[in-house]
Amino acid sequence: MVVTWLNPEVDIAGTRGKSSPQAALSYLSCYVPFIIIIISSIVLYSVFKMDTVLTLLPLNHEDHGTQRCRLGPKAMSYLGVKIGFPLLISLPSGSCLCTVWPRKDLSEGFLQADLMCSTLPKPTVDYKNSIVSLNRLRSLSSVKLKKATVKVVMRNLEVKLAVCGPILHEVVKDLLRNVYVLPGYLISVMEDSPVVNVEILDTDPKEGAAGLITAKTNLSIIETLTQEWYAHIMDNVPQCQVAGMDDVCTSLNEIINLPFHFPETISKLGLACPKGLLLVGPPGVGKTLLVKAVARQAGAYLISLSGPSIHGSRPGESEENLRKIFEKARDVSRGGPCILFIDEIDSLCPRRGNSNNAPENRIVAQLLTLMDGVHSDNKMVIIAATNQPDAIDSALRRPGRFDREIIIGTPTLSQRRAILDVLTSHMPISRDVDIAALADMTVGYVGADLTALCRDAAMQVVLQAHQDSQVDLVSRRHFYEAFKKIRPASARSAIGKVEFKPVYWDKIGGLEDIKLMLKQSIEWPLKYPEAFLRMCLTPPKGVLLYGPPGCAKTTLVKAVATSCHCSFFSVSGADLFSPYVGDSEKILSQLFRQARASTPAIVFLDEIDAIVGCRSECRTGSGVQERILSVLLNELDGVGLKTTERRGNPLLLEGGHYQGHNDQMEMKEVVNKLVMIVAATNRPDVLDDALLRPGRLDKLLYIPPPDEEARLSILKLCTSSVPLASDVCLERLAAATSYYSGADLQNLCKEAALVALHLSGLQASCVKQEHFQQALASLTPSLNARDLMAYKKLQGHTGIMG
Repeated sequence: MVVTWLNPEVDIAGTRGKSSPQAALSYLSCYVPFIIIIISSIVLYSVFKMDTVLTLLPLNHEDHGTQRCRLGPKAMSYLGVKIGFPLLISLPSGSCLCTVWPRKDLSEGFLQADLMCSTLPKPTVDYKNSIVSLNRLRSLSSVKLKKATVKVVMRNLEVKLAVCGPILHEVVKDLLRNVYVLPGYLISVMEDSPVVNVEILDTDPKEGAAGLITAKTNLSIIETLTQEWYAHIMDNVPQCQVAGMDDVCTSLNEIINLPFHFPETISKLGLACPKGLLLVGPPGVGKTLLVKAVARQAGAYLISLSGPSIHGSRPGESEENLRKIFEKARDVSRGGPCILFIDEIDSLCPRRGNSNNAPENRIVAQLLTLMDGVHSDNKMVIIAATNQPDAIDSALRRPGRFDREIIIGTPTLSQRRAILDVLTSHMPISRDVDIAALADMTVGYVGADLTALCRDAAMQVVLQAHQDSQVDLVSRRHFYEAFKKIRPASARSAIGKVEFKPVYWDKIGGLEDIKLMLKQSIEWPLKYPEAFLRMCLTPPKGVLLYGPPGCAKTTLVKAVATSCHCSFFSVSGADLFSPYVGDSEKILSQLFRQARASTPAIVFLDEIDAIVGCRSECRTGSGVQERILSVLLNELDGVGLKTTERRGNPLLLEGGHYQGHNDQMEMKEVVNKLVMIVAATNRPDVLDDALLRPGRLDKLLYIPPPDEEARLSILKLCTSSVPLASDVCLERLAAATSYYSGADLQNLCKEAALVALHLSGLQASCVKQEHFQQALASLTPSLNARDLMAYKKLQGHTGIMG
C-alpha cells in the first residue's frame, strides 16, 4: 500500500491528476476507522494485560483495621468504582468486603486487602503464589443500615464479666461505626480491644448492597461468647446433617436449647432447668452424631468424656480426672452454654452391688456427687448415651440427675428413606435407583448400616472403573450387590437367623387347601397390611401346624417365607436350653427382639412340644420348659414393640387412634403386626391349653397325609429329574402307597434309583417299574390308621385332645 502510494504512475481511487499530498490524504480517509480500531485494541490490550490477574500482597501497616483494599487506577477504572466504594473480593479461602483505595505508587497488577470484614474465621491469607482474577472482584452499592443483629466474641471470661450491658453495647457500636457489613460476615477487631470478633447475624433486607453501620444504626447483641468457647465450636464441632430424627431433635431442643437461650422465662415460671439427659438406642443408630448436631444448632461448647480418658493407674486418680472435667465444664458454662457428653456410660458407671467392682463403685459415687453439685442456673447440661440402659446404676436414672430418657430405636420406613436421601444427595446415582424400594428392603438397618451400604455401592463403581477404565454412575445393580454383603448389625449375632434355599409353592405337591389357608393366615397380613387395616381385621398372632411326621410342615413354612420375602428365624430346643438358670428365657426374649428389629419376619418354633411342653397341677412349675412357656406366652400377648426398640409416634400403639395414609404406613411398623409366630408339632396333645387359645396360637392348621391325588403330584415332582422307563406307571404307585407321607414318597424314589444301580450295575440308565416294586417291598409306611384318627380329633378345635 505504501509502495503504491509512492508510485505516481498508479491511479489510486481516482486521484490521477492530483498532487501527491492530496492523493495520500484521500487514500488514508478510506481506512481511518480501521486504523482507529486496531490502535485502540493494541492500547487496551497493553493497558489491561497485567490487570486481569492480580497478585496478592500483604497490607501496609497503616491500613490495618481500616477495611481498605489497594488497587491500581486502571483496575479501578475497569471495575467502575470510585474511592471509598464497597468492593466484594472472592479469595481462594473465602470472601471479604472492603472499600476501594488506589495504591500510593499507582502500580498495576497488585491487590492489597484488609480482612477486617470477611467470612474467614481466622483472617489470614497465604500470600505465597496467591493470585486473584479481576473477575473475582465485584462492586456493590451501599445503603445505611437502620438495624443490625450481632454476636460478640470477647477476649476471655474476665473481660466478658467486666464489660457487659450498656458498656458492651457502646464499645461494639463504636467499633463498627462507618464499617460496611454483610449478613454472615465476621468483623475482626484490633488486638487492644476487649472484643475479638463481631459476627453479623442479620441486617436490613437489601440484596446486592453492602450495609453501612452509622451512629443511628440500632445494634442488637443477642449473644456474648468467649474466644475459647467460640473457637471450639467453629473448629471441633463440624456441621452435621441428621435425617429421620425430627421427633428426637424436638425433644432435645425442649431440654437443651430453650433453657440455654431463655433462662429468664424459665426462672419466672419457677422451674429448674434440667441437668441431665440419657440417650438410649442400639449401636450405630446415631446417638453421638445427634449430640454433635444439637450442640452445633444450640451453639453450645461440647466436651466429650469416655472411660479410657478417666481411668487411672493409682487409687483415686479416676475420681480426680472426673472432677477436673466437671470443673472445666463449669468454667466454660460461665461463658456460654456447655454440653458435657458421656459416651458409653454403662462402661463407666455400671450397676453397683458387686464387691469386685470397687473402682467403678467409687466412680459412680463421684459422678453422683458432681451431678448433684451442678446448679440449675448454670448453662450446663450433661448428656449420656448407652445401648444397655439396664446396666447403668439405678441412682443415676432419677429426676435431678438424668431428668429425661429419650429412646432412639431402629429407624422406621419413612426414617430410612430420609437417611438414604441424605446419604445419596452427594452421590452420582443413576435414574434407576429407587430410594423408596431401598428403604423398603433395608428393614432393621440403622444409620451406620445404611452408610456402609451406600459406601459399598460406591466401591462397586470404583472397582468397575478400575477394571473398565471408566467411571459410571451408582446404579441399582450396585446397591443390590452391596445389599448382599452388608447385613444389619442386629442380625450379625442373631439367634436362630437362618438362610435356606428358596422353596416355591409349585414345588410342593398337593395340599392346595392348606396352601390357601397359609396364604390367608401368614402371607396376606405380612404383604398387605393396609387391607387388614382398612377392613379392621386383626391378623392372627400365631399359627400352629400339626400333623403326622413327614407331611411337609417345615417345607410349607419355608415356602411362606420365600413368598413373603421376609426374615426367617428358626429355633429348636437345642438353641434354647442352657445349663444356666434364666439363660433360656433370656435367649427366647432376645430372639423375639431381633425378629422385631428385622420385620417383616417369621419366627418358626419347630417341634414346639419339645420346647415348652405342658403345665399340670401336680408339677410345681419350676422346670425350664414351664419358664420358657411363660416367656413365650408373654411375647405372644405383647408382641408389640418394646419402648427401647423403635422410635416413632407413641400414639401409634395397638388400640391407639390413627388417621391418614402416613399414619397407616407408620402403623405397619410401630404396631408390630409384621412378626408372625409359626409353630409345628406332631404331638399337639402335650401342648398347654393357654398356648392354643385365640390371641396366641389362634390358627390351628391340620396338615394331613397326602391322598392319592397328592401322592401322584409328589411322585411327579420327585421323579422330574429321574430318568424313568416307559413301563413306569406313577398312577399305580400312587394307588399302592396308602399311608405313605411325603418324606416316605421321596425316600421311595431314591430307593428305587439305588435298586436300579444295584441290579443293573453302575451303567444303569433308567429306573423301571420293577425297581419301584422292590423298593415298595422293602419300605413300609410311617403312618397308620390309629395315629391318623387321633389327629383328626383335633381338626377344627381350639383346645387340646381329650
